[in-house]
Amino acid sequence: MTSAAAPIALALVAALLTALFTGALIPLLRRRLLDHPNARSSHATPTPRGGGLAFVLVATALAAASGALLPLLCLPLALVGMLDDRHNLPAGLRYGVQAGTAVALVALAPLQLAWWLWPLALVAVTAVINFVNFTDGLDGLVAGCLAVLLAVAAVQLQAGWLWAVVGALLGFLVWNWSPARVFMGDVGSTWLGAIYAAAVLQAPTPSALLGLLLVGFPLLGDACSCVLRRLHARQPIFQAHRLHLYQRLQRAGWPHGRVSGLYVGVTAVLGVAWLVGGLLPLLALVALSAAAGLWLDQRVAAPFRAETRQE
Repeated sequence: MTSAAAPIALALVAALLTALFTGALIPLLRRRLLDHPNARSSHATPTPRGGGLAFVLVATALAAASGALLPLLCLPLALVGMLDDRHNLPAGLRYGVQAGTAVALVALAPLQLAWWLWPLALVAVTAVINFVNFTDGLDGLVAGCLAVLLAVAAVQLQAGWLWAVVGALLGFLVWNWSPARVFMGDVGSTWLGAIYAAAVLQAPTPSALLGLLLVGFPLLGDACSCVLRRLHARQPIFQAHRLHLYQRLQRAGWPHGRVSGLYVGVTAVLGVAWLVGGLLPLLALVALSAAAGLWLDQRVAAPFRAETRQE
């Protein structure tokens, strides 16, 4: 098999196995982990969650078979996420596992950080993990965006193991795209956040690290701006809510597929700009995306203040 065909074959195998595994899991999850809609939900019908277990196991197994260690280091997050989906674990325990994972990922980064940068790096990694988790609120949103992000990282870093994750996410999207028949749950979203952070940390130069981080602007920018606005409003940032831009667009009447498609499409445009043009075109498009997001926030989405009053 040629070197060009190997990643395609790996992604196809991962996609097929994940699609089959997810379909087999759904009846069990429907009995054990059924997510009933509440006032903060974006869905209207009971839907099983925890389906991320399928892509976590498939991607980790295939990546490990190719010699990759990083997905294995992220498995404790998946385990804690699975337990949290079922039992609502204490926040301190969840963050402790995130911090331990962050230490391992930063320690394995090719860029050696000065000691005084370690606290910033650990906070950044745990922020990425939580931001990805926070944005897992619409059909296909996180799975679609992360499939694009990790495909860009795979090309940039020439990391073949990432194609196992990309393929697994595509197989999961068969069941998760709108109308979703299963949600990934914390078992999938926290593991994915760690995998994305791990990929970014494998960048060989600071500019490459920044570029891979900026390609994730649609998800990370939405989550970060929402956290800052909630802090300004003196709201608890870890409490469930519906104040992200993607949620307020959906509340304004946009269907799940349109919102998720917008975020995935912008992520893809940023990824192509980074791979083809480098940092300057990427920065210009990030600025344009931020301006478009502000316009949507002010002109289209359900008003932040009005939604805040309903929390």
